Amino acid sequence: MNSGQKTFDSVIALSAVFVALVFVVACLAPWIAPYGLGGMESQQMLQTPSPSHWMGTDGLGRDLLTRILYGARVSLAVGLGTALISLLLGTTYGLLAGFKGGNWDHLLMRVVDIFYGLPDMLIFILLSLLFGRNIGGLLVALGLVGWVRFARIARGQVLQTKELLFVESARALGASRGRILLWHILPNIVGPVIVTLTFSIPSAILAESTLSFIGIGINDPYSSWGTSWGTLAQDGYRAMRSYPHMIAFPAAAIFLTILSFNTLGNGLRDLLDPKQK
Repeated sequence: MNSGQKTFDSVIALSAVFVALVFVVACLAPWIAPYGLGGMESQQMLQTPSPSHWMGTDGLGRDLLTRILYGARVSLAVGLGTALISLLLGTTYGLLAGFKGGNWDHLLMRVVDIFYGLPDMLIFILLSLLFGRNIGGLLVALGLVGWVRFARIARGQVLQTKELLFVESARALGASRGRILLWHILPNIVGPVIVTLTFSIPSAILAESTLSFIGIGINDPYSSWGTSWGTLAQDGYRAMRSYPHMIAFPAAAIFLTILSFNTLGNGLRDLLDPKQK
């Protein structure tokens, strides 16, 4: 193994550790946060980082570290929930399109092409306004956009797999279509789908952060879990010139989490498909 590969493996390992840390922080936020979620202190407004407030405070005197820890729950919930909804819808759709083939395949994939050709952010905004500014509504809105990637991946893998010899053998032995699809084709497309899932989580986090940054995402009145990182970045942007810590820490959380997920996805892709190296 050369030094470049060792470095790449080390970066992947660090990314995996960081992702695991974010998950732990999100789950344990109520117990490890130094202050309560809604604790406002008028005497501590807009404090810079200090031993008592490691990341400073916001315009209402709330501890920024506490808000970022709670924000991890919102951002990860949206990222994971959106990715799972997209996985379920898109993979099912792609399986049916690829397995049916012929005119059904052409018709179903033209629908995918229509969705794929529309601007994602415009659809995000319209659907988020339609379904509401809560976690459930945002999950549905982002999931209804993200499924097309899974559909195209699943359909392409099915078209390749269903022509392989072991599938032809199962068909010749009288296996039903449902059994062939679920027991012979589906297990052989899991790898690419998992890789796509890994890349979809940071995409959803970025989309939610963007929506929250422009003011139509999740904030305190719409979520008992706290505010997402995107809304924290929006708050920080307003005071960026005088209090740069307010945007620096939420932006760093978003950047490092997305970077770690993408790096981990690259590692999984190489592991599950060595030809991609």
